[in-house]
Amino acid sequence: QVHLVESGGGSVQSGGSLRLSCQASGYNRITYCMAWFRQAPGKERERLASIYIANNFTRITDPDPGRFRLSLQSAEKTLVLEIDSARPEDTAQYYCGSTEPNIYAGGVCTQRARYTYWGQGTRVTVSS
Repeated sequence: QVHLVESGGGSVQSGGSLRLSCQASGYNRITYCMAWFRQAPGKERERLASIYIANNFTRITDPDPGRFRLSLQSAEKTLVLEIDSARPEDTAQYYCGSTEPNIYAGGVCTQRARYTYWGQGTRVTVSS
């Protein structure tokens, strides 16, 4: 059974940096995607960055590709999202998601509907 465990988050001043980690377990194949999403109050959950584990194909959402960095610590199956120059509008609940291990093209990782596993979420608050 797949489990995702998130860590990081908390409170940060505007202009600061954030580091969120998500460790996956339960996969015996690498043909799956992992991604970071966030959901602000009253808004839909949005994908920030995703990666196809089989070949590290990465997609980071616009318009902030320069602020977001995604990295994969393969041995630990840990996906790290770093956000620079944090803004108050980054305040949200952040979630790690992953798909079934039946993905065979990295472009699929941008499709929100393919994500079936979720972490518990971690709260990020950016104060001005």
